[in-house]
Amino acid sequence: MPVRIVVPIKQVPDLVEELELSDDGTDIERGFLKFVVNEFDDYALEEAILIKEAAGAEVIVVALDDPDVDQTLYAALAKGADRAVKLTGTGAADAWIDSHTRAAVVASWLQDQAADLVLTGVQAADDLDGQLASLLGAQLGIPHVAVAISVEAKDGTATVQQEFSGGNSADLEVRLPAVVGVQSARQAPRYVPITRIRQAMQAGGIETVEVPTPAAPSGLHVRRLYPPEAAGHAEMLTGSADQVADRIIELVRAKGVLR
Repeated sequence: MPVRIVVPIKQVPDLVEELELSDDGTDIERGFLKFVVNEFDDYALEEAILIKEAAGAEVIVVALDDPDVDQTLYAALAKGADRAVKLTGTGAADAWIDSHTRAAVVASWLQDQAADLVLTGVQAADDLDGQLASLLGAQLGIPHVAVAISVEAKDGTATVQQEFSGGNSADLEVRLPAVVGVQSARQAPRYVPITRIRQAMQAGGIETVEVPTPAAPSGLHVRRLYPPEAAGHAEMLTGSADQVADRIIELVRAKGVLR
């Protein structure tokens, strides 16, 4: 039987956008932001599709109802995922959900899915503890490996290449079912044209499942966010080349570099 792979994904704010804090200072203002798929989750999806192409697998992508998540789920289907599931009722569309609560929601849904392998991103830009893989493994009672750069699965086991500091790595053999936190994929996430995404949208391939939010102790509580403090200012130099050169010499001398 083909391996059943579940890939939990999440949306994060597009970091090219201008970020502003909410009125209470505990979150960013989300109303006008663009959200994109978490980079590491995109690597996890690519690894899942590579396994499917090499040895056969069923790939299921699951996400909470994060902002703009439908487009990402349709893109996953267009890339080669077999199913896309959106878990609603969590409030993720309106506020940041910490990784402990997110893991509890996904784990409660996974209990009935008979997944052989769960591939998730090792961390996210808005995740302060980067522990989703280990949290899922603990809540499901199955092995987990983090910081993986390659995953291959067949015959009830997965061979995982795990990266360590200094560019070192090791090959681990893990008995399935297991959870793996993916650091990078064996190749860059594939590009999918908008025409194929539209075809997936027309097929109406997203399954919506309403789930209760389990009571999960959070590993952190955001008390307050602050914008970066301005450390100085830039002086724009104008005038002729000689005038700009003279001003540069003045500034260097003021720093005590020249006399």
